[in-house]
Order: sequence, then C-alpha cells, then structure tokens
Amino acid sequence: MASRWPKILWLVRHGQSAGNVARDAAQAAGLHRIEVAGRDVDVPLSPLGEEQARALGRWFAGGEARPTVVLSSPYLRAQQTAQLFRASGGCDADLAICIDERLREKEFGILDGLTTSGVASVYPEQAEFRRILGKFYHRPPGGESWADVILRLRSVLDTVSLHHAGEHVVIVAHQVVVLCLRYILEQMDEAGVLAVDRQGDVANCSVTEYRLDASHGASGKLMLTRYNEVAPMDD
Repeated sequence: MASRWPKILWLVRHGQSAGNVARDAAQAAGLHRIEVAGRDVDVPLSPLGEEQARALGRWFAGGEARPTVVLSSPYLRAQQTAQLFRASGGCDADLAICIDERLREKEFGILDGLTTSGVASVYPEQAEFRRILGKFYHRPPGGESWADVILRLRSVLDTVSLHHAGEHVVIVAHQVVVLCLRYILEQMDEAGVLAVDRQGDVANCSVTEYRLDASHGASGKLMLTRYNEVAPMDD
C-alpha cells in the first residue's frame, strides 16, 4: 500500500518578529505589558527576522531537497517568513504559499499582551488556575489551551495526508504549533511534550524535520530526523 504521508515534512517557526523583540524588552524591564500596537495577527518580522528568513531560503536552496508544498499560518510574521524563504530560493519561485488558519498562533484571550509578571499582577486568579491545571490544559477566558491547539492541528495533518502524500511539505507557523505537531506525530503525552518545551524555546527560523520510514506499518511513519536545527542562522 502506498504511504499517505509526505516523503519529508519540515516544521519552521517564523523569523524573529517585532513582538518577540518587544516581549524580550518588556520582560527585561519587568513590565507587565508588551508594547505592541494593533493585533497580534498583524505583527511583522523584525529586520533580523527578515534576514533569518532569507538565510533559511538560501540554506534550503543549497540542500538536497526543497519543498514542493508550502503551508503557512495566516499571521503576518509567518507569511513574510514564507515569502522571503521562497524569494531566496527555498522553493520554486512560482510555488503557491497555502494559508491555513488552523496553523495560527495559540490564542491567549484576556492574557494577550501580558508578560508572566503581568498575568500574576492583573489576573492573579488566572495565574493560580494555570498553576493548578498546568500549561497544557489551562485555557484563559477567550483563549486556547495547548489541547485546543492540538485538536485543530490534527485536522491539518489529516489534510496533509489526504492531499500531499509523497511530497516535500514545509509548514511555517509558531512555537506552540511546532511543539503540538511534535506531540501528535510522535504520539507524546502531556509530560513528554512539556519536557521538550522545558529544554528551551523553538528558535526563530529553526528547522524540525521528519522523513518517511516506509518500514513502519502499512503506510509508513514520519520519523524525527532533526529538531530545532539552527544551522541556517549560524552566520
């Protein structure tokens, strides 16, 4: 039986965004709020993030395989990453970038724009709920838990398996999306994925790669071959 999975699946976090820069500055200054104007969906890449996306495209251009399918979160920073990646030779110049709202960032609801200290100060009851329920299951009002994100990502993988078997697929999205896709693909449990999360952030424009191993089961299995690879960013 032919495999229903892509031959290669890459997961890429978007390049550094203006929001990432503002968050780091707010945390360093001990502020409660991250100074970003407008909606999170509209936050663009920083100049460094643009360079990271171009470097990623050049790295793929010099590699042994390039994507034949590009899927992206609708958030501006992810779309810009995918566009600059394509423009720098990461895939064919005429390859369409398929926007999929199911790949969007985790929604933070009333906690959006707050630092950790800001949550504790402004919504102490939510900080306590998160402590009790844990990072995986806590759902802030108006927002999502990791379990909610996983639910929508399961349907993304159903779409990938239905339409892109045997292809080279890259998904450009966000840190929690990368981690939650690992949870699904590797059949992790809550403790397992949170242990990966504690190892450190998914780096901007890092590459997580799965390759099809046809020897597993009737339709093969995607096996992790690299995680959080930052070789494209070394320079």
